[in-house]
Amino acid sequence: MTTAFDFEARTIDGTEQALADYRGSVLLVVNTASQCGFTPQYQGLEELYRAYAGRGFAVLGFPSDQFGNQEPGDEEEIKTFCSTTYDVTFPMFSKVDVNGDDAHPLFAWLRGEKSGLLGGKIKWNFTKFLVDPEGNVVKRYGSTTKPEKIASDIEALLPR
Repeated sequence: MTTAFDFEARTIDGTEQALADYRGSVLLVVNTASQCGFTPQYQGLEELYRAYAGRGFAVLGFPSDQFGNQEPGDEEEIKTFCSTTYDVTFPMFSKVDVNGDDAHPLFAWLRGEKSGLLGGKIKWNFTKFLVDPEGNVVKRYGSTTKPEKIASDIEALLPR
């Protein structure tokens, strides 16, 4: 059976990262954008990360330019924006497609595990997938779900 830990992705700094390195952690995988109405969610995502990272939780941010050209910058511009505007310290990855034939394999798998309003497609930026410590997708949240509303679901998956 495939899990989130079977995938790799390129970090925003350009190195390949095996998601198996996160095995045993609860993950919130999010497609992000710097020029979106939901961009302020970076702050809430960072707050979740800081609150729970010590208990085995990580936010994984994947910039995508597939929705309204709202992530036009390159990796260095994205990294600078995230760190200077929202003091993002959670892991960020290189820009990816999340829908279509060129979708990153992780997102193709995530969409297949938990469909949304558009079936197997992601509707917009800041769609969030909650992954349990075994690498299974537990829940999918739409763009309008604020990060703080996910805290209780994260806590339920973390060790006591």
